[in-house]
Amino acid sequence: MRILGLDYGAKTVGVAVSDPLGLTAQGVEIIRRQRETKLRQTLARIEELAQFYHAEKIVLGFPKHMNNDIGERAEKALAFRDMLEKRLQLPVEMEDERLTTVEAIRAMNDMNLRGKERKAVVDEIAAVFILQTYLDRMQPAREQETEV
Repeated sequence: MRILGLDYGAKTVGVAVSDPLGLTAQGVEIIRRQRETKLRQTLARIEELAQFYHAEKIVLGFPKHMNNDIGERAEKALAFRDMLEKRLQLPVEMEDERLTTVEAIRAMNDMNLRGKERKAVVDEIAAVFILQTYLDRMQPAREQETEV
């Protein structure tokens, strides 16, 4: 089963996909839009990617505050989740993304990415970390299913 991972931002959506076994996440692309409110083309592109990869689920980053409160960005992510579920008819699970930004920055530092290079890939890397966090969290449940 393949899963899409999304890092939803004000003007971009980073996209990642799992391997068919649901063990690893790989970056796919960054979807860019002119304005935050222009989502029709973004949703259409995500739908194309979900169909191309035969995704059965979507994992969407949930940007909570460090104190676990839900702010404006998290509310927008929840509204985006609702739009995705309605349009794609796929389950969308929210994944806490608070520490994924730190991991993405660390990864970019390790790759010596700076300036424009960094800006060009940060959302895709964040999507990979969001999805990989979800896959790692689900691993014990998958192992238990195979033992039965």
